[in-house]
Amino acid sequence: MRVVVLGAGFGGLELTTRLSEELGDDVEVVLVDRADGFVFGFSKLDVMFGRTTADAVFHPYRDVVKPGVRVVQAEVTAIDPAARRVETSAGPFDADVLVVALGADLDPAATPGLVEGGHEFYTQEGAFALRDVLADFDGGRVIVGVTSVPFKCPPAPSETALLVHDLLTTRGLRDASAVTLVMPLPVPIPPSPAASEALLAAFAERGITFVPGQAVRALDPARKVAVLADDSELPYDLFLGIPKHVAPPVVVAAAGMCVDGWIPVDPYTLETSFPGVYAVGDVTSVGTPKAGVFAEGQAAVVADAIIARHRSADAATYDGHGVCYVEFGAGQVGEIDVTFLPGQPPVGMLGGPSAAITADKAAFGASRIRRWFAREWTNY
Repeated sequence: MRVVVLGAGFGGLELTTRLSEELGDDVEVVLVDRADGFVFGFSKLDVMFGRTTADAVFHPYRDVVKPGVRVVQAEVTAIDPAARRVETSAGPFDADVLVVALGADLDPAATPGLVEGGHEFYTQEGAFALRDVLADFDGGRVIVGVTSVPFKCPPAPSETALLVHDLLTTRGLRDASAVTLVMPLPVPIPPSPAASEALLAAFAERGITFVPGQAVRALDPARKVAVLADDSELPYDLFLGIPKHVAPPVVVAAAGMCVDGWIPVDPYTLETSFPGVYAVGDVTSVGTPKAGVFAEGQAAVVADAIIARHRSADAATYDGHGVCYVEFGAGQVGEIDVTFLPGQPPVGMLGGPSAAITADKAAFGASRIRRWFAREWTNY
């Protein structure tokens, strides 16, 4: 059996690891990604705020050496889900089981003025480039702005506003500065009222202005103002933006895969409308947040389905559960434990924030690198 996995993020790495552990050389797994390595989303903020270096958070795919797994660095150029065939810059691949885990692409140009007048921190390149921008920033009006929904890692805008506050405070610039967070959501983390309340309290304590229910529609670089969805304007000296998210063009172009811009899947099995074709993570419309931990959980379910198919056994179903970490600044991290079930409101609980959970977050990252790349990593 050949399993072709497109995308080596949380979903692709967890899926291939599980298949290798359980089936080894009994299955041929091809893992395709255009990048040459993996970076955790939270590591982007660590680099951006000067807590570590880019080299220290980069995990090359050449270190993925597992029985039955072949890693191919290539661009996916076409997907035929009906035939389970993929065209790539390294040649075609036919699959018995095809798994699409390509994530969500970012489109900064979709927001007028963002490329010319602001900075985005959701790509690896954008976040790493901001390390020098923030280091040279002399204070002023900072806006952290979300341009559309859905967006990856729902806590990240709040984390960024709090970490900007810490950075300015440490450098003695906070009193001469203003920090504003603009989000189209009514509260910072809608699935977890406790987390939202804690974040709103943290904003109030630090003098961070929260503007809910608004997206940043455009920037006017000449006047240095952000234009919101209701046409109101906010002046800024530094704009840190979350760009519009879209499915990768190769997925959109695949006949019959997308509905309303994303891949619909069975919420319990993650199978698409095409037999033997699954999708996990940010590229889907499964109903969970676009965050790595949910892609990991979905990948585990798909791996179980493939293993069950190989062994003629029963497979597990997806339970919509995930644990996300959220930075509160000042060395404090909270833990959001949340479950999304079809047809039911999400249930989310908050642990912390505390320094102890900061250690838990570090252990979470280290355990994944040990599992996926078979090496130790000290991320703090």
